[in-house]
Amino acid sequence: MDTTKRLDSLQASKLLKRILGERGTGFSQHARDEMEADDLAEPDIANTLRCGWVGDGELINGTWRYRVETERIGVVVAFRGEAEAIIVTAWRKKARGR
Repeated sequence: MDTTKRLDSLQASKLLKRILGERGTGFSQHARDEMEADDLAEPDIANTLRCGWVGDGELINGTWRYRVETERIGVVVAFRGEAEAIIVTAWRKKARGR
């Protein structure tokens, strides 16, 4: 699978699940900072990546990034080839009415 080209949602989801199974994920410093600010831990991110809805890719600075979301958490991930995914950022969604 050529990760330098846009993957559709299904392709990105399958690749992400395979990479998660092989423990091929890393975190940017920005993602770590945002996780700390929103009281998120690595298991929260892993669960979001496993169970969340994967959106269409967006090309940013020459890298395809994919938003993965559940009702409560959002994550942006980029692939570095077929064996590694980098968590670019993550956030806890605000509850309605707050």
